Amino acid sequence: MEKWEIFNSEDVVSTRLYFVNASLQRVTFSSSVGVSLPCPAGGAPHAVLRWYLAAGDDIYDVPHIRHVHANGTLQLYPFSPSAYNSIIHDNEYFCTAENQAGKIRSPSIHIKAVFREPYTVRVADQRSMRGNVAVFKCLIPSAVQEYVSVVSWEKDTVSIVPGNRFFLTLFGALYISEVQKEDALSTYRCITKHKYSGETRQSNGARLSVMDPTESTPSVLDSFQSGEVQVGQSVELPCIASGYPNPTIRWLKDGRPLPADSRWTRRITGLTISDLRLEDSGNYICEVTNSFGSKEVTGHLNVIEPLRVTLSPKNLKTGISSTVILSCAVQGSPHFTVSWYRNTESVLPDQHFSIQGAHNETLFISAAQKRHSGAYQCFATRKGQTAQDFSIILLEDGTPRIVASFSERVVVPGEPFSLMCTAKGAPPPTITWTLDDEPVARDLSRVRASQYTLSDGSTVSHVNVSSPQIRDGGVYRCAARNSAGSAEYQARINVRGAPRIRPMKNITAVAGRNSFINCRVIGYPYYSINWYKEGLLLPDNHRQVVYENGTLKLSDVQKGMDEGAYVCSVLIQPQLFITQTVYVTVKVPPLIQPFDFPPTSIGKLMYIACVVSSGDMPIRITWRKDGQEIVPSSGITIDTKEFMSSLQISKVSLRHNGNYTCIASNDAATVSTERQLTVTVPPRFVVQPNNQDGIYGKAGILNCSVDGYPPPKVMWKHAKAGIGNPQQYHPVPLTGRIQIMSNGSLLIRHVLEEDRGFYLCQASNGVGSDISKSMVLTVKIPAMITSHPNTTMAKKGHLKELNCTARGEWPIIIRWERGDTVIDPDRNPRYSITTSPNEKTDEVLSTLKVRNSSIWPPSYPPELEVREVKDRSMNLRWTQRFDGNSVITSYDIEYKNKTDTWELKHATRNISPTNNQANIVDLHPASVYSIRMYSYNAIGKSEASKELTISTEEAQPDGPPMEVILQPVTSQSIRVTWKAPRKELQNGVIRGYQIGYRENGPGSNGQYSIVEMKATGDSEVYTLDNLKKFAQYGVVVQAFNRAGTGPSSSEINATTLEDVPSQPPQNVRAISVTSDEAVITWAEPPRMTLHGVLKGYRVVFWAVFPDGEWGEMQNITTTKEQVELKGLEKFTNYSNQVLAYTQAGDGVRSNVLYIQTREDYPGPPAGIKAVPSSASSVVVSWLPPHKPNGIIRKYTIYCSSPGSGQPLPSEYEANPEQLFYRITHLNHRQQYLIWAAAVTTAGRGNFSDKVTVEPAAKAPAKILSFGGTVTTPWMKEVRLPCSSVGEPTPTIKWTKDSEDTAIPVSLDGQRLILANGTLVLRSVKAEDSGYYTCTATNTLGFDTIIVNLLVQVPPDQPRLTVSTTSTSSITLAWIPGDNGGSSIRGFVLQYSVDNTEEWKDVFISSSERSFKLDNLRCGTWYKVKLAAKNSVGAGRISEIIEAKTHGREPQFNKDQPVFTHINSSHARLNLQGWASGGCPISAVTLEFRPKGTWAWQTVRTNATTDVFLAELREATWYELKMKACNSAGCGNQSSQFATLDYDGSTIPPIKSPLEKNDDVKKLFSIGCPVILVTLGVALLFIIRKKRKEKRLKRLRGERSGREELAKRTNKNNRSFDTPVKGPPQGPRLHIDIPRVQLLIEDKEGIKQIGEDKATIPVTDTEFNQTGNPQSFCTGVSVHHPALIQNTGPLIDMSDIRPGTNPVSRKSVKSAHSIRNRYSSQWTLTKCQASTPARTLTSDWRTDTGWHMDSVLNFISFSFSFIDKGRNSMVSTESASSTYEELARAYEHAKLEEHLQHAKFEITECFISDSSSDQMTTGTNDNADSMTSMSTPSEPGICRFTASPPKPQDYDRGKNVAVPIPHRAKSDYCNLPLYMKSDPFFRKQSEHHDPCPVVPPREASIRGLAQRAYHTQGRHVTMDSAKHGGVSASSNSSTLPQRTLTMPGASASVAQSAAAAAAATAAATAASSSSGATGGTPGGASSSSSKMGGSRDSLLESSSSGLGRLQKQRDGGAGAYSKSYTLV
Repeated sequence: MEKWEIFNSEDVVSTRLYFVNASLQRVTFSSSVGVSLPCPAGGAPHAVLRWYLAAGDDIYDVPHIRHVHANGTLQLYPFSPSAYNSIIHDNEYFCTAENQAGKIRSPSIHIKAVFREPYTVRVADQRSMRGNVAVFKCLIPSAVQEYVSVVSWEKDTVSIVPGNRFFLTLFGALYISEVQKEDALSTYRCITKHKYSGETRQSNGARLSVMDPTESTPSVLDSFQSGEVQVGQSVELPCIASGYPNPTIRWLKDGRPLPADSRWTRRITGLTISDLRLEDSGNYICEVTNSFGSKEVTGHLNVIEPLRVTLSPKNLKTGISSTVILSCAVQGSPHFTVSWYRNTESVLPDQHFSIQGAHNETLFISAAQKRHSGAYQCFATRKGQTAQDFSIILLEDGTPRIVASFSERVVVPGEPFSLMCTAKGAPPPTITWTLDDEPVARDLSRVRASQYTLSDGSTVSHVNVSSPQIRDGGVYRCAARNSAGSAEYQARINVRGAPRIRPMKNITAVAGRNSFINCRVIGYPYYSINWYKEGLLLPDNHRQVVYENGTLKLSDVQKGMDEGAYVCSVLIQPQLFITQTVYVTVKVPPLIQPFDFPPTSIGKLMYIACVVSSGDMPIRITWRKDGQEIVPSSGITIDTKEFMSSLQISKVSLRHNGNYTCIASNDAATVSTERQLTVTVPPRFVVQPNNQDGIYGKAGILNCSVDGYPPPKVMWKHAKAGIGNPQQYHPVPLTGRIQIMSNGSLLIRHVLEEDRGFYLCQASNGVGSDISKSMVLTVKIPAMITSHPNTTMAKKGHLKELNCTARGEWPIIIRWERGDTVIDPDRNPRYSITTSPNEKTDEVLSTLKVRNSSIWPPSYPPELEVREVKDRSMNLRWTQRFDGNSVITSYDIEYKNKTDTWELKHATRNISPTNNQANIVDLHPASVYSIRMYSYNAIGKSEASKELTISTEEAQPDGPPMEVILQPVTSQSIRVTWKAPRKELQNGVIRGYQIGYRENGPGSNGQYSIVEMKATGDSEVYTLDNLKKFAQYGVVVQAFNRAGTGPSSSEINATTLEDVPSQPPQNVRAISVTSDEAVITWAEPPRMTLHGVLKGYRVVFWAVFPDGEWGEMQNITTTKEQVELKGLEKFTNYSNQVLAYTQAGDGVRSNVLYIQTREDYPGPPAGIKAVPSSASSVVVSWLPPHKPNGIIRKYTIYCSSPGSGQPLPSEYEANPEQLFYRITHLNHRQQYLIWAAAVTTAGRGNFSDKVTVEPAAKAPAKILSFGGTVTTPWMKEVRLPCSSVGEPTPTIKWTKDSEDTAIPVSLDGQRLILANGTLVLRSVKAEDSGYYTCTATNTLGFDTIIVNLLVQVPPDQPRLTVSTTSTSSITLAWIPGDNGGSSIRGFVLQYSVDNTEEWKDVFISSSERSFKLDNLRCGTWYKVKLAAKNSVGAGRISEIIEAKTHGREPQFNKDQPVFTHINSSHARLNLQGWASGGCPISAVTLEFRPKGTWAWQTVRTNATTDVFLAELREATWYELKMKACNSAGCGNQSSQFATLDYDGSTIPPIKSPLEKNDDVKKLFSIGCPVILVTLGVALLFIIRKKRKEKRLKRLRGERSGREELAKRTNKNNRSFDTPVKGPPQGPRLHIDIPRVQLLIEDKEGIKQIGEDKATIPVTDTEFNQTGNPQSFCTGVSVHHPALIQNTGPLIDMSDIRPGTNPVSRKSVKSAHSIRNRYSSQWTLTKCQASTPARTLTSDWRTDTGWHMDSVLNFISFSFSFIDKGRNSMVSTESASSTYEELARAYEHAKLEEHLQHAKFEITECFISDSSSDQMTTGTNDNADSMTSMSTPSEPGICRFTASPPKPQDYDRGKNVAVPIPHRAKSDYCNLPLYMKSDPFFRKQSEHHDPCPVVPPREASIRGLAQRAYHTQGRHVTMDSAKHGGVSASSNSSTLPQRTLTMPGASASVAQSAAAAAAATAAATAASSSSGATGGTPGGASSSSSKMGGSRDSLLESSSSGLGRLQKQRDGGAGAYSKSYTLV
């Protein structure tokens, strides 16, 4: 036996940790002394001690400032005020101790340095009546009040000894009782002492005015306030009053007189309580009463116990995977918080850690791991108190070990024996016993087992057999198990008796592993145990071992060799054996071939195959990534086949990094192979280092951020600053002072001078080359005094010099002060200051010279300033500039109401000259006062000081809000309404309200939660959200102003409405009772989750059939917690869910619980056939029962012959898989009756119908298979059987019904007919559904069956809409589409933020038709799409809809002031002026700078109340920019402000020189625009006139040029279709909408046409046509309405997006009242004329479809580009088109032949909220389209690019065929439009028949357009005349068309009309109901008319328009244009 291991809790850990002084939490020291602080923590053996800041930052050494010694002592050295650093000298620290046991931290210690700063203490004069009490208080400045205490009082320079009539309180006050007249003759002073510097101060002398007694009510002179004191201490509650008669004092506690207790002492100073106890807490009242009245003082005393923490268990040693529970017991005062740490790191809940308890006092560690060992600390914190305790937890491998066991033995029957087994482990293991692998049967009369655990954790177990029998022999095994593992021990116990072998079970072994076979022999003795296999004695190879105890071991089991029967043979007597056989089955596990991921990078393809090379089928192969299933949306495709699975990644990215595991499993085992995929990315800079400045002594960060994969390693190098580039870099030593941050930046916690120089940031990750970037750090030194003057003596009348030296960054300003007064030599001639810089040492020397002078009255009055203003008092401070060389003797202060005169002033006189400040009391709140001051010396009185105007602060409201009413709104919200407090009690402007609410139910803590809201008026309303459902709440309301919060209203209670239960019923169980009945039971949901009164339960259940289809969903309602489901389908799987419901509706369903009803007798076979197959046999076939009611075990076929005389039928059995049977040995031509029945485990089912058959030698064709309906998912292989019999053998033919005919099934790769007649359809689709007929035919007959094939497809897309939205949710509703032939299983909802593509999935039940998306961002657009799923898969995704949660960006309330307070160096901003817009403000950024400077100072804050701007310059104007952001966006606010002067006065605004003469400025500002407009109009008129003259002249010259060019062309016989040589040089036109900025883009770059609309010559060789003397134009007008793409919106127009409600959207954004969508048209016109002009015209107008009263805006822009060859026109006519409209127009325009070779590309689109509804109005001059007008002032919306066809593409048009059903004989009609317009083809067409009037394609397009357009559009119709004046016109079309005709050569007006008619022939044909005959140009003309009444058409019937047409007619043939209208 092994030695037992015993250990105690004391030796759990060999090391220990402890605290020396855990209560140390605050250290204050003097800056002139410094402090040394040993680490409060320690350890043994040696522990590493470290100091940290409370934020977690390491402590670093700062030379001469801070140092951490090796022994862990933190030392802060003495320092000068200039070296003060708040991070070092006023911060919280903690110390840690770490050794092998763990790491503990001390509580945070606040270390604060106190300066030696000048201060004065003061005592105010007092008044008292004789015989009363007088109280003197020592007034100590608040800045040092914490460190200065009163040590004594003096009366006339003699220390006062307490006693008699003089008393000193614990707070330092002096009480004089029984005041006498002589008390007024003395002066009283207090003596104070600084706690840390030891400095003492004496106050001024105060006097007591003693008055004769007069009858008066009591007046409280000194009182107490609420406070908090620890148990055991003493407290004094002062309460003293004056009055006549002398008042009496009575003390009450909680409304009752004080009980008799020796600890309570009443003195004249008040009530003293010693040795405080908890029960002393309460409200104390001091009542002061005399015969004229009474007063009382109330305060609350809270006695608290110091916190004490006890953590148990103290030390614990346990095993891995065990559960550890740490309990933290906290004693002391309530309202504490508990936090947990492990090794000084915060413990956060996860899968192992959970924190429970009302105060988080219990820490659970489940399945603890080795890494969880360490020191655990529990911290309890309450206000300034902190207590802690810790425990050491050691987790080790706790796998059980058998430390004591039993040995093999032989016993006699009836002889008792005992077996013992002892095991150790952590946690203590449990021991179980088996005998021959069977659990030990506990026969209490003979066999007993026991188990117990020792104190050392060992488990001991005994098995006692009192009367053994032979069956008690065998192999006994004890097994010890715990959560860490298991251990076993076994030995044989032989019981004498006749041997025999226990029955052995067959064994399944796994190939490749070891297997043991035990021959379970009982009885004794026996001779031997042998094993045989196939007659051979084992072992017969090296893998077989037979042990003495009869165990056979098979090593590395092989399937072919080791599978089979094994015989155990036991020799019990010579030649007498007993045997037992066991069969071994070998299963082969899968074997995965090795694979690996090759190195890859972003964007590459990846294909990896996981191949299983061996293993028993079937094999299941799956993939996992980082232990998680791979989802399809991850960009990874998995293709799995029979024994191979491939993983494909189409585009590798960083998110694909990770470990991929291929898992293969079968019945034998599960194996896996894991490989890592690493996507590498070379390093790159995210933030590059830049030169920057560092401030000496401050922290600095050198920014350098890189990324890449693997994450790059950043190294910093440094080189000393020198001349030029850095010479050599050295690695930066990383210490506590210098560290590299996680993002790669370099942190210098304390910048020193030696840190200046060059720095290099270098990053590498082994991929590609390293990157680096250098920067320069310049160290700026703040101003600091290096030498200062010491105390010195000066002789009267002599000159004295004082020197002061300072260094730092220049410029350095040195200021001299005397006391608190700045020395100004300009005002006081006694002083002179000289300053001389020393450039070599960077120092400045300042010398102060002091002279004597004569004496005069104070020449300057005191400089008075306000130090503090309160609601009823103010504190004034003053500075006496010059005392006239005579000591100031006193001061006078006068003040009055601002509106009063100085005759009504109040005064405070004879203020002591030792004071420089005074308090003025008894003022009225929120009032304005004027204050002035005088000073006196021995000579006289000074002038009055500068008058100050001061407003007192507001006071807290004195009354509560009124008429508070609560109204529940929803289950989680209550509406609170109330009215403002009474006006006289508001004490200022009510700024807002605080609403306090708390739950008044059981278990609530009773504390109020507070929300604030801004005041809006006299009546207010607020809705409390996120409340608990169906819970009672108490609500109080308080008003507040700037002074504070007033009293609260009385608490009012209300209960939130009921809601549906949030959790399902618990412990849902299902039991199958019979084949058609089941019982469902459950327990009530947790009470806290009901959210209402439970009305009952609803059970939802449905059948799941074997084919995957779902049955009808049913539900049963009950009030019980059990329900019986009856009438169920037999042997059917059912899905069950249970829910609870309240008045509000149904709650959450439970998880689906599956149950299967029991088997029953099957139904009859669904069909049966019997056909003869020979003269003595028949073939029977049948269908399975419709309701098998179980697993069909077999089929029984019955055959009887009625005439044979046999009483019983013959029975035949068939396998369940076989649905036919051949019955042989029948008699020829004898009739037989045949029927069948199915058999399950329940028994035989009903018989089928009986059929009659007669064997025959010659049989007609018969089909054994059955027809019916076959349902299958798509893309699967389907087999339709058609087995036939007959003699001769029948032929099989398959047909499919198509309408009224049957079409033979075509055989191809997807369809084939097997030899047995089965029709195989592969990858079936929806169109394969239908009726299939199989016909079997032979010479004797035929037979047919009809199969109805139903192919199930994924469901159709649902129709998704938005029903409601809120600030954090969107509720969606939908209507499902067609289910595709399979019931819908559920829906997949995907949503993402509008500007991202990161989609999130939500799975929704199939029964739902709406869903609420919660926890969304406020004021944010979301995209949503939905897809349905059925058994086939997911269907088409719905249209993407967009919806926005409520809320908008913050805005600043203009009614709110930006600043609440400004003085000379500070400004307080009022951030309450920001309105959140419905979304909480997350951050506020402030930028400010002095006016005239460029550098902004930035302040960021999360506060929403007030923020201070500090360290401002006095008397300076500042610029301020504020930006407040929330989730919906950011709002901005700008302002200017000025700081006050040093004396508190304001400064004048900054004026420019132009402001000196306001009248001239106003006149100039009015007259200048008038003059400019007049000049502009005149200049415009002149330019237009000159342009018109130049154009006419140019056109005349070009006419003669074209004629000459035509002659030359005819001579050379050059055809029109000769391609133009050289590369195309045509420009592309970019149009910005609505700004209409035109850019000409060619190879030379981009030229922009500015506002001057200049004419720019360009060369356009693409349009150049030599040999074309004629002038004609072809054009296309592209019209489109405001359509929306199906793929989702890209532009927000009119605040309408697909799927949203335009009314609700418009109500949200109502600021834009005339937003609209627009109909638009583009006309692309190509003129084949020699006119040297190229024109681009844009016409803008606003459609009035929504706002009929809105004004139409019309703007026209024209530009000309000189082209020597010819011209072309691109006319763009739009009205603020959206991107969808452009895209839709573009898609349809591409379809037209005339744009086959043109480029029309949309390049950019965007829109702003303001651009669409701010259009600049202009006019259109149709007489001259070349004149530009005004442009819109807002940014553009869309840009598109149009490029004309290339010249080489012209030839392609000859062979283009247009699909026209009634083709004309002439090929001319088949040409595209721009080819037919060419003169070469026009000549060819003159000898052919005319073309059809309306081309069919055009007519179809026109018909489509007419169906899509409304009738309000504008339309222009051109009349045409051909063949001697025959004309056709149309005025019936309603399409908004435009046709633009280009100017040509000059001609007569009549000719221009003819040209116009020819130019519009196609337009006429397209829009006319009757065609027009064609012919050559010429003949009579008809005038052009404008139809539809649109005032902004491009065509006008004016003389100028006809003039242009006349010029065009002179060029030759008339123009020809064609208009297409596309939708």
